[in-house]
Amino acid sequence: MSPDPVLANDWLPVAASDQLRPDRPLAVRLLGEALVIWRSRTSVLAWQDRCPHRGARLSLGQVRAEEDELVCPYHGWRFAADGMCTHFPAHPDQKPSDRAAATAYRTREAYGLIWVCLGKPTGDVPPFTEWADASYRKVLCGPYLINAAGPRVVENFLDVAHFPFVHAGYLGDPQHATVPDYVAETTATGVIARDIRVWQPDPDGSGVGAWVSYTYQALRPLTARFTKRSGDHAFAIFMTVTPVEMTRSLLWMWLALNYETDMTDEQMRAFQDAIVAQDAPIVESQQPSLLPLDLQAELHLRSDRTAIAYRRWLRELGLGYGVA
Repeated sequence: MSPDPVLANDWLPVAASDQLRPDRPLAVRLLGEALVIWRSRTSVLAWQDRCPHRGARLSLGQVRAEEDELVCPYHGWRFAADGMCTHFPAHPDQKPSDRAAATAYRTREAYGLIWVCLGKPTGDVPPFTEWADASYRKVLCGPYLINAAGPRVVENFLDVAHFPFVHAGYLGDPQHATVPDYVAETTATGVIARDIRVWQPDPDGSGVGAWVSYTYQALRPLTARFTKRSGDHAFAIFMTVTPVEMTRSLLWMWLALNYETDMTDEQMRAFQDAIVAQDAPIVESQQPSLLPLDLQAELHLRSDRTAIAYRRWLRELGLGYGVA
């Protein structure tokens, strides 16, 4: 299990539900741990990607759907959905002992993603409030591989002051770089920053620049969201990070909007692809690569209040993975 109890006891995404094939397991990594994901008759399972016999990767095996078993590719050991080995092909008359079992982890499926907890979950998966609201159109983007620590990726998502420079012409304009004052606070459910006003060149597809208002929330150490409002239009992004390794992350983003647009799902994904492609090299260039929780380590301005609150909150939680 991860040496960091904060993330080990949290729900973290590892794959999209539609990545799983009925006959093939899926290899993923989470917090430096190799996992195998496969779908049984009743649920999605996550095990340590290691056969207890000779350590071969179970993800190289196959799913026997009719028997509801995962078969090791090395010696054909069969494992039932409860993780117990049911059959030794080399010794068909021998009953496998209780030690012949896969190491299993808790899983959940939510929002079209597969979530895994390596330890004991302290709560449910993070809330995506628009998910059950039929008035919102939802589009999944990613995963995006970013060679950076998960907290650095999240903090970049929470930052609006970079819009006019990293996303000029898309989300901001260098001639309108001012970030008016706002308040960020820590609550029982995380960090929230309300009414962050940003000038954008074309916030609603009309081609007319306007001020819009963002509300940002850090829901978990590696899950955050925002809602942007312009008149009656609401646009939200629910983002969550898979900490593959200490400085290797997968970024998942659900877009949700409550208004009509001419953009297809593919066009919306292409736009988000372009935005993340602008962010990635900047985040990957940051030094130190781990997010400093000591507020004296880097300089801060009033426009950094969300980031300051996020760092303080991570320190209060005791996060040790991806931070300095």
